[in-house]
Formats: sequence, structure tokens, C-alpha cells
Amino acid sequence: MFKFGVMASGGGSNFRAILSHTKDGSLRGVCKFLVVNNSGCGAAEFARENGIPVFHVSSKTHPNEADYDAALLKILGDFGVDLLLLAGYMKKVPDAVVDAMPGRILNVHPALLPKFGGKNFWGMNVHRAVLSAHETESGPSIHLVTHEIDRGRVLAQARVPVLEGDTPEALAARVLEQEHALYWKTVGEYAKSLGLI
Repeated sequence: MFKFGVMASGGGSNFRAILSHTKDGSLRGVCKFLVVNNSGCGAAEFARENGIPVFHVSSKTHPNEADYDAALLKILGDFGVDLLLLAGYMKKVPDAVVDAMPGRILNVHPALLPKFGGKNFWGMNVHRAVLSAHETESGPSIHLVTHEIDRGRVLAQARVPVLEGDTPEALAARVLEQEHALYWKTVGEYAKSLGLI
């Protein structure tokens, strides 16, 4: 059984999906904490309902960058997690955190990287860009987090066709469905490859 922490900013649908697989035993891991940069987000509410410690760390709680980094590093140190999973976390992970867990931080991105990744490619912006480029397919990528946004090694992808007349919202919904199916499996396979399970 490996230990992991999660960082999220929004409703937490990927967080919920991953947690459902720890509960039914198909993912042999245990979530030790959730870090949010928005204390009122749905992910935080869900974590509290499930007895998972929630930490609000943001520029509001820690305006000084060094204090912000230190707060995140303290949480990682206190819980000693094997992996850190980003699930709709809308901020760049500080370099100090990446350095503390090299090759141990995973993220889900709603496009087929390396396309449509990097700065400004988040949320609905990604799906608008895919449609504007007249791509025939899209889909989620699970990748390792490095100092460069969305440039870490891709561990897995799922392909989703772009349909005629697609709206960004319709495409987003289909991609999200595949994120929920792919992320937890990839986490389990990666944990196994590291000898954590």
C-alpha cells in the first residue's frame, strides 16, 4: 500500500474518481492529505467528508514565496507520501516541491501532449484551442511534473475523437470521462513500476 497526497483547485472530480478506486481496493494506495489553493472548492468539501486532512496553501495564506514553498514542503515531510497527484490544480508547482519529489509528482492534462500544453493551456482554453486547430482527436495525458509546465514525461494517454459540431464543453465532458478512467490506472501502474506496491 503506497501513500499519496493530492493537490486540487476545483470540484475535484478526478480526486473523487481516484479515491473511489482506493475504497474498492482496485488502487492499492491511501490518500494522506489534500492541498487546495481555494479553501471553498468542492475537492476540499469532499476530502473533509471522507476524513482526509485538508490544507489551504495559497498566496493569500502565504504571501511570501519562501513561506509558501516551506508550507508545502512541511506537509510533504509530515506525511511522507510516496507520490503527489495533481487533480485540477491550477497553479504551477514550486520548483522546491518538484526538487523534493523528483519523478514522484503526476498530473493529468486534458490534451494529447506535447500539443496544447504549457502556460495558458488550462481548463476550457485547451478545448477551445483543440477545436480552433481543427484537430480530429484529443484526450487526456498523464505526465510527470517537472520545472517546465506540461513538459514532463508522458506516462499514458487516451484518445478521444473530436466530433463534428463539437463545443468546447462537449469535448471537455468526453475528455474528462477518459481522465477518470485513465488517471487512477496510470497511478497504480507507475507506483508498481517504482516498487511501491
